[in-house]
Amino acid sequence: MNMESQLYQQIVSKAAQLFLKRGFKSVTMDDLAHEMAISKKTIYNYFSTKTDLVAKASEFTFDFIDNGIQNIRSKNLDPIEELYIINDFVHKNLSNEESAPEYQLFKYYPEIFHKLNKRKFEAVQECALENLKRGIERGSYRKNISIDIIARLYFLNISGLCDQDIFPNETYKPNIINDEYLDYHIRGIATEKGINTLTNIQKERNL
Repeated sequence: MNMESQLYQQIVSKAAQLFLKRGFKSVTMDDLAHEMAISKKTIYNYFSTKTDLVAKASEFTFDFIDNGIQNIRSKNLDPIEELYIINDFVHKNLSNEESAPEYQLFKYYPEIFHKLNKRKFEAVQECALENLKRGIERGSYRKNISIDIIARLYFLNISGLCDQDIFPNETYKPNIINDEYLDYHIRGIATEKGINTLTNIQKERNL
């Protein structure tokens, strides 16, 4: 990787970090330049506008999360355990009680949000469908569920958890909401074996 490409990646990575920490609206190009100890002009050599940078930083974050989820999936874990581990990974890297990054992206950069949301839908569908099929095969989920409908409901619900109009962070803690939803989701599709697995996981996590 040459120096120009390396600096480009560094700017995108730092911008993604700041956007997640402080919010897409709050962080300015001046803030980014100050954090990186470079001139604002240097940033504009790579990104024509802040919106352009937001788009690239959002894609960078999406790819990072997607790669992490794929790595978790490759371990062929128990389907219910997998859901909790994926939830932990996403919560650790995306949830911020102050900035609410996904909601801010939706509010201030709707075009970027909808483009990424389409990719998110495709990724979540693939992951959810495979998890449901494996759960049925292993006897953790009921055989008579409609996996296509359940997978779409799963996406709809995890997206809704980020809606600050419904679950404002000052009232509802993201980790508690996520745990409550996973319990709700799994109990709706689990067999007795699956419920036992869920109970053991929750005991280990003190939920």
